[in-house]
Amino acid sequence: MSMTFSTFTFYAFSAILIFAALRVITTRNPVHAALWLVLSFFSAAGIWLMLQAEFLAIALVLVYVGAVMVLFLFVVMMLDVNFEVLRQHFRSYLPIAAAVGALVLFEMALVIVDSAIGHTATAGAPPPAGGNTSALGKLLYVEYVYPFEIAAVVLLVAIVAAIALTQRDPRHRKHQDPSWQVKVRREDRLRILDMPSEKPPA
Repeated sequence: MSMTFSTFTFYAFSAILIFAALRVITTRNPVHAALWLVLSFFSAAGIWLMLQAEFLAIALVLVYVGAVMVLFLFVVMMLDVNFEVLRQHFRSYLPIAAAVGALVLFEMALVIVDSAIGHTATAGAPPPAGGNTSALGKLLYVEYVYPFEIAAVVLLVAIVAAIALTQRDPRHRKHQDPSWQVKVRREDRLRILDMPSEKPPA
């Protein structure tokens, strides 16, 4: 079996993806894990590009790298982490960040070269005219427009219901009234009772 450039590119992406995924679950530093996870997402997106599924590749990069990773970083920042120690070891992140960036550039170069050569592997039937993105848009907004709109309405109702369930009656909400706190008097907080003393039993 001859090794073509597309085969080499696929094996390169697969090896980088497996290595990055293993580093995500084996490293103890959450920042390092986030960097390796970004690399694994880019590697998976490269494999999707090789399979002529450019919409899935772009969605993977935009949604997971652009949104999910930001959520992960928010969670890391909200944890009880000693940021002074993190700042002291800030330079230790540079080698891993540089390695991840170099591998991402290497993967992008492989995809560009493979596309320029024209040996990109395809799975099954050739891609439709206009690309998979155009075909997917026609399916969603032409043939399956009513199920798509129904799913959108169901999601909207779910969002509204979740907000309504979390909202409480305003009368039962705990809030502060600064004007009432300023006008408070001593008699409102302290009450002196005049009670007769009890005689001890004989």
